[in-house]
Amino acid sequence: MTEAQTFEARDGTHLNVDTAGDGIPVVFQHGLCGDAGQTGEAFPAERGFRRITVEARGHGRSQTGKLDKLSIATFAEDIASYIEKHLSAPVAIGGISMGAAISLRLAVKRPDLVKSLIIARPAWLTAAAPKNMAPNAEVGRLLKKLPPDAARIAFLAGPTGQHLSAEAPDNLASLIGFFSRTPLDMTAELLTAISNDGPGVTQEEVERIGVPTLIIGHEQDVIHPIACARALADWIPAARFVQITPKVESRAQYVADFRFAMGHFLKEL
Repeated sequence: MTEAQTFEARDGTHLNVDTAGDGIPVVFQHGLCGDAGQTGEAFPAERGFRRITVEARGHGRSQTGKLDKLSIATFAEDIASYIEKHLSAPVAIGGISMGAAISLRLAVKRPDLVKSLIIARPAWLTAAAPKNMAPNAEVGRLLKKLPPDAARIAFLAGPTGQHLSAEAPDNLASLIGFFSRTPLDMTAELLTAISNDGPGVTQEEVERIGVPTLIIGHEQDVIHPIACARALADWIPAARFVQITPKVESRAQYVADFRFAMGHFLKEL
């Protein structure tokens, strides 16, 4: 059973905090234009762990706040503020995609808050605007200049849509969903701002992360290349890499693999 509460960020923006389970707290963050439903699906079902997802600004039931503050750095700062106010640091921190970038930043910039780290399906290493995030940015640009139906048709007919249809249909399905995500103007703003952002860390800083780390990746994913996961696993000294079933092969097996890998890691700590 999930519970929701409101957390007020330092600038007064109200964020929704979704929790489930009892036991050791695990702050587990969703991806770009996702929400707590994404983290809830992937989180281990075993007892003994409490999932805490602070829905990022403009996501789920959280307020947006000022548009110029939509960034990975701001989202990480909000998580840090929540932990300082409501949890006993350090804690286990992790996330999927954008949530992974947020968690990576926290591990570098606020190591005092991080007991262990979970990086799932990373889309960023250290640089801003990586090439693999270009499809998200393209959807955002189309939504800013065309009605949603016309934007969707243009994307599917273009080279990016055609490439994803052949190489990564699960990525394509997620992107198609953005054309009907409401509010559309906020979706467009998030897709362009965050796709062109980065975690704001260096490889040297990542290589100094000293906490136990789980890296999860899978193939057949253009937006979250398995090469990113492998690179981070190579850089972080105490990292363990686990390759799981791609969603496009079997969503049920993907979820089962994800939960098993994460549950096994958490129970070993």
